[in-house]
Amino acid sequence: MKETPRTLHHKASVLDLTGEPGAHVDATSEEGLDEAEAEIRLKQFGLNELPDNATPWYVIFLSHFTGLMPGMIVLACLIEYLLKEWPDFYTLMTLLFLNGFVGFWEDMRAGDAVAALKASLKPEATVKRNGRWRKIDASLLVPGDRVSLAAGFSVPADCIVSHGMEIQVDQAALTGESLPVSMSAGSQIMMGSTVVSGEVDGVVCNTGINTFFGKTAALIGSTHDEGNFQKVVLSITQVLFAFSSVLVTIAVVHLIMRDPGQLWEAVSFGVVLLVASIPIAMQVVCTATMALGSRMLAEKKAIVARLASIEQLAGMTILCSDKTGTLTLNKMVLQEMVSYDDKIQGPEILTYAALAIRWKEPPKDALDTLVLMSDKLDREYCDKHVQLDFVPFDPKRKRTEATLRGPNGAEFEVVKGAPNVLLTLIDKSNYAAIGNAFQAKVDNLAERGIRALAVAKKDKGGVMKMVGMLTFLDPPRPDTKATIRNAMMQGVSVKMITGDHQAIARETARQLGMGDNISSAANLPTLAAGDAPPTTLGRDYGEMITNSDGFAGVYPEHKFLIVETLRQLGHSVGMTGDGVNDAPALKKADVGIAVEGATDAARAAADLVLTAPGLSVIVDAIEISRAIFQRMKNYVIYRVACTIQLLLFFFVAVFAFEPHWYNDKFKQLPGHPYKYDKVLSDGSVAHFEYGFRMTEREIGLDIPGTFNLPVIALVVIVILNDATIVSTAYDNVKASQLPEKWNLPILFIVAAWIGFVACGSSLLLLDWALSSEDPDSPMRQLGLSSSLSYGQIIAMMYLKISLSDWWTIFAARTQDWCWTRAPSKIVASAALFATLTSTYFSVTWPFQDIRFDEVLYLEGEEAAREHQEDVQLIGLDFEHVVFTWCFCGVFFVIQDTAKVLCYRVLFHYDVCGIKTDALANEERIAANERIQNGLSHSVTTNPKDILVGIEKQRLLHSGTVQSLSESGAQGGAPWSLSKALFGKKR
Repeated sequence: MKETPRTLHHKASVLDLTGEPGAHVDATSEEGLDEAEAEIRLKQFGLNELPDNATPWYVIFLSHFTGLMPGMIVLACLIEYLLKEWPDFYTLMTLLFLNGFVGFWEDMRAGDAVAALKASLKPEATVKRNGRWRKIDASLLVPGDRVSLAAGFSVPADCIVSHGMEIQVDQAALTGESLPVSMSAGSQIMMGSTVVSGEVDGVVCNTGINTFFGKTAALIGSTHDEGNFQKVVLSITQVLFAFSSVLVTIAVVHLIMRDPGQLWEAVSFGVVLLVASIPIAMQVVCTATMALGSRMLAEKKAIVARLASIEQLAGMTILCSDKTGTLTLNKMVLQEMVSYDDKIQGPEILTYAALAIRWKEPPKDALDTLVLMSDKLDREYCDKHVQLDFVPFDPKRKRTEATLRGPNGAEFEVVKGAPNVLLTLIDKSNYAAIGNAFQAKVDNLAERGIRALAVAKKDKGGVMKMVGMLTFLDPPRPDTKATIRNAMMQGVSVKMITGDHQAIARETARQLGMGDNISSAANLPTLAAGDAPPTTLGRDYGEMITNSDGFAGVYPEHKFLIVETLRQLGHSVGMTGDGVNDAPALKKADVGIAVEGATDAARAAADLVLTAPGLSVIVDAIEISRAIFQRMKNYVIYRVACTIQLLLFFFVAVFAFEPHWYNDKFKQLPGHPYKYDKVLSDGSVAHFEYGFRMTEREIGLDIPGTFNLPVIALVVIVILNDATIVSTAYDNVKASQLPEKWNLPILFIVAAWIGFVACGSSLLLLDWALSSEDPDSPMRQLGLSSSLSYGQIIAMMYLKISLSDWWTIFAARTQDWCWTRAPSKIVASAALFATLTSTYFSVTWPFQDIRFDEVLYLEGEEAAREHQEDVQLIGLDFEHVVFTWCFCGVFFVIQDTAKVLCYRVLFHYDVCGIKTDALANEERIAANERIQNGLSHSVTTNPKDILVGIEKQRLLHSGTVQSLSESGAQGGAPWSLSKALFGKKR
């Protein structure tokens, strides 16, 4: 029984489900689908659009209020709410929402890549249904639809070209191919391509997520990696949380066991320690630091789309770059004009090539454009000729032909086409004279991936002779080779990844000095749409990908998997690109870089968008990002050191210092106790006795059993210091010559050591301050004329912790003595502002005023004693302020000395590779100086050799002392960093 068209249509749909491309070419009739069948298939295959998997904005918003750090702040807020400590509660809530809103603003850009791809779907398509051509919404196309593919139109879905004329298709944005591709019956043309010339029907074979375009979107959507900086911040927070949890638990249990009736006081103290353990503003300050750095990159024509990428750019070890439009100009340029006729030279060959086409009309294809748009073409001479006959280009004949009459009236023929075709057309004698040399040149060009056009001429009555050959190539950008060399001098390996032919990629790599080990896509893994990348890529393909200088003939999933493989090997990977085909890899890479002129999809997927041509700005961005990394690392050391200082200070204070013990002790001193009377509203007089001198505002308040600062005082310290510490974004730093990385063990060791010294000095000052009533106490012996009230002791410790916190940054910012690298004026000004403001607060304290509660007192002595143990901060006298400043200054010198000694010990024993990395960096600096000196003397340096030298240096420095000595004998400077640590700027 003969099958009806409808049955054939249904069978085609089934075939398409099994993944048979082009099954609908034979199954769809010339009349196209009918509306009923189209409706069935629309339900079966879905709309021709990308699925919307965007996370609702409110879910993104709420996600920033969950997790370890927000959870700790929420817990602190809850306890303060139960204790009805409203100033503390509102201050903590402000910090919570500030952190949340900053993170929310950053994450709202995450879905831009898929949104840009969806916007790229063409809204209309010309389709034939029920035998009639009409335009419909492209999202309604289904497999089996017959569509029109005409010049100037974008392809609305993946299609199989039907029988008809050959068409030229521009796929540059999808595959990286520089020239339009010829397609005939049976060829598959991908959605997003553009028909350059010709007109033919096509049958839709894939729609929506199943198209080449859709798979690209699926790859982007499958990438949800957490940024490296977020991981670092989380690791630091987890360590501090575990450390503080132990201390807080021990301290609170100790207080409750000592006095079960003071449960809430113990809980309140726990809140103080808990808040102190949270690096509350670390995310905010580091984000602000990176934002300020992004402005510096913007001045270099690089727009930062994701702030955390600045930190990852500093650690980038491999840069994968697309070729077309990134390393090259994406424009065919004449390379050579080779003459095979002694009478015709140079530009005359180009003139004859122009005469073989219709030079007075617009160019028909890229090769015609190349010839007619050349500034070496003599158009005036061409116009002196009359074209008598013209045979256009035919893909089967692979040439154009023209018959012309010259200015002298002589007639001749000119042929332009494929070199091997024209070689068969020339006269035998001419072939004998030039054939071998011509063929050798063609073979050499083919091996190098350089395209060529041959031009031959035949005078009337004469024979066909070869005139010459035109070679052309999409050349590298003028600054690309220098950029690659400079990137490799910074320790960054560059790999070319392109959809172009292997021979062309190899020639481009040869010109750029990148190495010619260019592998084909056949050696690479593949990934089905929607599948997660295998976790074994690094093991299975790592060595092959690492050893290759680049890859040719790749598709988006290849680029995506190359990046994933390198990341599984532990590399921090950058990826540059400009087309839709680059978008998945840009999103997957640690640093995705969209070059100037990139498509919307590429820019949306990228972390860094270049607005100036070429890649030279990337080297500037690397140097700037490494300086920013140094500033962030200095800040993190400072923040961890301050947190450790506060944690240990309060932990030790709860066990070692009992203010009421000092109060009872001083009541026994001559002239003590201090007696104060307070007239109450009912006319009665309340009598109070203290061992400490008390101010009027403190009378009636009890001396607490444990020492602590008000929570609001701690939060004020954090806010003031962190608000002004943003100035470190402009600090003077020395950027590394090698990729940066977070060495967290070293960071914690140095920060802890600095924090220990600051903590020790705070405990010492607390003891001196609590003992100030004693005339023989150290503070009185050092010249203080008056003792401190208990509220002034609180103020002095507030000022001391504030000053120590800010001055710690000057110790944290260098590995050598603090004066070996001067801070920037902005940092110095911020330090002055913060310390003077803290000093002002210690004298005036405008935030909190706790007074004796007369009502509670009248309710009974026990109630008064139970509810009025609280801390009132009382302003310091001038001599107390001067003493605190001098004390902090002396211990800052001790702190800086301890830091230098710590680094020397770590360097001596190469703890966690600190010496290895430092020596390799010094070697890189010395090698770069030698390279620059060589360049200034016109010495050619291969970029690939630079990176090989870097790897040799790393191996040497991770070896024995003998290897280091040998390195020095070969002209290096292996021990130069030891000088840096003992007296050279670092």
